[in-house]
Amino acid sequence: MTVPTPDWLDLLPEVAAALREAKPVVALESSLITHGLPRPVNLDVARALEAEIRSRGAVPATVAVLAGRIRVGLTLEDLSQLAEDKTARKASRRDLSGTHVYGGTAGTTVAATAHVAHAAGIKTFATGGIGGVHRGPSGDISADLPALAEIPMVVVCSGAKSILDLPRTMEWLETHSIPVLGWGTNELPAFFSQSSGLPLESRVENAEQAVRWARAHWRLGLHSAVIVCVPCPEAHALPVEKVETWLREAEALANDVQGPGKTPYVLDRLSQVSGGATLAANRALLLKNASVAAALAGALGRTV
Repeated sequence: MTVPTPDWLDLLPEVAAALREAKPVVALESSLITHGLPRPVNLDVARALEAEIRSRGAVPATVAVLAGRIRVGLTLEDLSQLAEDKTARKASRRDLSGTHVYGGTAGTTVAATAHVAHAAGIKTFATGGIGGVHRGPSGDISADLPALAEIPMVVVCSGAKSILDLPRTMEWLETHSIPVLGWGTNELPAFFSQSSGLPLESRVENAEQAVRWARAHWRLGLHSAVIVCVPCPEAHALPVEKVETWLREAEALANDVQGPGKTPYVLDRLSQVSGGATLAANRALLLKNASVAAALAGALGRTV
């Protein structure tokens, strides 16, 4: 059944047609483009993600706010504009109304992308890493987590970002009844690393298994997302100990940075101190997650 499109959403015609015809569609976030990757790598990766999803038989739907309009699906020109706009904001769910009202341009986070994609009727979402509980005594919890607790989607990621407190993030997900499935793995991936040492209770080997799990979860009246965690491809995966060493160096350089800009700042410094190794791993896992999400979107259309 086609979901009526809210009047505050602009759907790319290709995305609108795919939803009408029940073709597989994969949502993509855009804070990765505006804040997560350096220029010009950001545009290159954005295009590569869309191409990967198309090659797997699905339609990509990158979500962003352009000149105040909340967009689902971007043209190549739109992607270029977003990638080159140094004034673009980073919008979570709370920021959507402001950028919408005042005509701003913004890359959408996991939380905002999930909200918009769900409103459009999209059930599958690919990203790199979700937000989570931050390290240390601050008690900072990403707005991604409450969104995942409320929005019924299949979210494909490589775990939470490695700069976060992974055990506490997993506790939060468990408390809020959000299933975390390992894609061919029994351990939570640690973003750049294939394993975190944290066991997962549930493992799936293919798209059909994951989709059956998700549909059962929602049929039981549970309305959270179902997270499918895909390890970084082995050729680009990094040892946890090495990432932790680089992370300490990067965080030492970010002591004076606060607020929503801190995570992008740390990730940028992490790429620098690792000699680009984390950037290569990030690209590889993003492409793998897009591929898996396309398979899941196809299975969602076939599985009742």
